[in-house]
Amino acid sequence: MITHGAGVKITALGALLVSAVLSADRGFAQVSFYQGKTITVVAGTAPGGIGDGRVKSLIPYLRKYIPGSPAIVVEYMDGGGGRQVGNHMARNARPDGLTIGAFSSSVISLNILRESGVMYDIDKFFYLGSPESTSHLVFYTRKEAGLSNLEKLRATSGVRVGARPVGHSAYIAARLFAYYLGLKDSKFIPGYAAPELDVALLRGEVDARANTSASVWQRNPDWLEKGLMDFHAALEVPKGIKPPRFGHIPEIESFAKSEKEIKLLTMARTFRLTGSPYVMPPGTPKDRVEIVQEAMRKALKDSDFQREYRKIVGEDADPLMPEELAKAIRDTPRDAELIEMFKTLSGPAPLPAR
Repeated sequence: MITHGAGVKITALGALLVSAVLSADRGFAQVSFYQGKTITVVAGTAPGGIGDGRVKSLIPYLRKYIPGSPAIVVEYMDGGGGRQVGNHMARNARPDGLTIGAFSSSVISLNILRESGVMYDIDKFFYLGSPESTSHLVFYTRKEAGLSNLEKLRATSGVRVGARPVGHSAYIAARLFAYYLGLKDSKFIPGYAAPELDVALLRGEVDARANTSASVWQRNPDWLEKGLMDFHAALEVPKGIKPPRFGHIPEIESFAKSEKEIKLLTMARTFRLTGSPYVMPPGTPKDRVEIVQEAMRKALKDSDFQREYRKIVGEDADPLMPEELAKAIRDTPRDAELIEMFKTLSGPAPLPAR
């Protein structure tokens, strides 16, 4: 019995030693692959802007957590509303674990909406995560317009809704609010830059607009504190989380009249929820994808990264981890009827009847 017991102990010890050796081999393999290598991050943005800031705030921390601490360089590929970088990552990027795509959420929506010029399949990318996911929207009118509640807003014909250029995410948001709130013969005035819309409201050139709740609070807190604007509804992104300081206004889904309209909002939420997704190209070896995914998890959770992101971008990071990002994209409704409806709402034509 003693001999047998000793044998068991020796066997267990041997198993532990083998396990330790295998673990060490795996760790060495990870380090040995990335040691001395250079990773290229292909960013679908122009240098110097807010999108560039998001990328540059993350890179040092991604490098910190990839075994072997490879060098990381940025290649800019702005163009086609996201088509150029999406097509490059699907068709030209080498799937060797040394190329990462830094997308905008438009790369996702262009594919789902089956837009022209898209030569990539979002379901074939490997998702690494996104530093941002929360993007609540609010719809509001200038106080002088006298549209202090939903009843007055709905009863007034020809409300002038200021917006960004046709097709811009903020333009689409304004159209969604007007559609779900049931505005009568609303007049859309597109083409403004974001700060110009604030001025247009104050001057009375437009009566209403949609904006992110964070932008309202950061740029014009007095609009809320002093009641200079009337806030009517919110679009929660993600759903179920109330926008800070705007929890008292109704969520837009409460105005939906059908399952189709609810699905349409789910599609719209996902397009905003995906934030700035990072990907690796189709065909990248699974073990290298997993290494970078784990590094991304650690980087996005790093408190130093979150401070740096806030400093550079001016907003708090609200990360979406790899599996959460992949699931959100995978679960996005893609019915042909919904796609056509979303395109109608995104375009210049009058809003459809409900």
